[in-house]
Amino acid sequence: MERKKRVAIVGGGAAGIFAAAVLAEENTNLEIVVLEKTRQLLSKVRISGGGRCNVTHAQFDPKKLTENYPRGSKELLGPFHRFQPQDTIHWFNQRGVELKTEEDGRMFPTSDHSATIINCLLDAAKSGGVLIRNEHSIRSIERKEEGFTLFLDKQSPIDCDFLILATGSSPSGHEFAASLGHSIVSSVPSLFTFNVPTSQMLDLSGISLSDAELSLKDSSFRQRGNLLITHWGFSGPAALKLSAWAARDLSACNYRTELTINWVPSRTKDDVLKALNGIKKQKSSKPLEGENLFQLPLNLWKRLVLLSDIAPNTPLNHVSDKKIQKLASAVSESRFAVEGKTTYKSEFVTCGGIELKEIDFKTMQSRLVPHLFFAGEILNIDGVTGGFNFQNAWTTAYLAAQSIAQLEQQAIV
Repeated sequence: MERKKRVAIVGGGAAGIFAAAVLAEENTNLEIVVLEKTRQLLSKVRISGGGRCNVTHAQFDPKKLTENYPRGSKELLGPFHRFQPQDTIHWFNQRGVELKTEEDGRMFPTSDHSATIINCLLDAAKSGGVLIRNEHSIRSIERKEEGFTLFLDKQSPIDCDFLILATGSSPSGHEFAASLGHSIVSSVPSLFTFNVPTSQMLDLSGISLSDAELSLKDSSFRQRGNLLITHWGFSGPAALKLSAWAARDLSACNYRTELTINWVPSRTKDDVLKALNGIKKQKSSKPLEGENLFQLPLNLWKRLVLLSDIAPNTPLNHVSDKKIQKLASAVSESRFAVEGKTTYKSEFVTCGGIELKEIDFKTMQSRLVPHLFFAGEILNIDGVTGGFNFQNAWTTAYLAAQSIAQLEQQAIV
């Protein structure tokens, strides 16, 4: 009896386990083995969303969906037409897991617990006969005339006919790909918050704004959205998105740059100045800190007034035009010296990985090495916060699994 062909999947994270589960359901003629070097599977799934698991995002237009990927947007357009968040929702629903959508579009299991997603993925893989091998660390991978040999640190070598590398941002995965002939774009952090130790806002930690605009000096990078003042600097979706789009530039300057914040982006600086001069005429005897014209958090408004050299309880008719102009600048273009970064919660995302032009995005197969496939964050693809990185994992893993299943079925026919 002819042996079953074997698929080896390196990496027991979201992309690796999902690829295994999909492949097991698509083609029962294959032997599928997942090799994970640590004791724990799906570690990023476990901690995502504060332990709730931000599975995907409720953006169902493939074109708009791609706009959330600083790197990989063009390449993912075709794949998202084949497997997108609606398909992710359907896949989990079919296996008894309901997802819910929050106001910002992020989607979580209704249980609010990542274990729901972990159990679903592992049950799907194991019920399909997938062999999962924890603590199997690979030393090297050798390409054979047909297939590959995986040399392990402690166990006997494993031969396989198809290989999926789904090792996330792990340097070892990049090394394996490079040894097989692929080019690697160096990894740098993405999705981080800004450290501003000299900020005069640090004691206002906890104040958030639903709409602020952030930009970086001498660049076109700009993001608008929710902003959170922290005891180390600035966080929130606007800061995280800015860090993602500017990841390489920020790495190049060692995370030292000037950050500009417009606290009222719906108004121009001239609009702000006009409003301030108007209130000065209308309420000349009133102190400025009591006139919160722009509906900012009160303590933030008072701080901006103070930083404009306007002493508390100073009547408006005693505030010089020069100080009014200074306040208009503080409201529209506060400047801060960024001196580092902080990882967002316990999640760590990088940009960098396999050079995308070396991948066929219809199949996720290498253009250089037949029967070698890639899925997830090992690719030079990264998304902003909100479930987009997981959607990249689900989509690329699904396509890799489908492609291998079809290749094997064609071989049988």
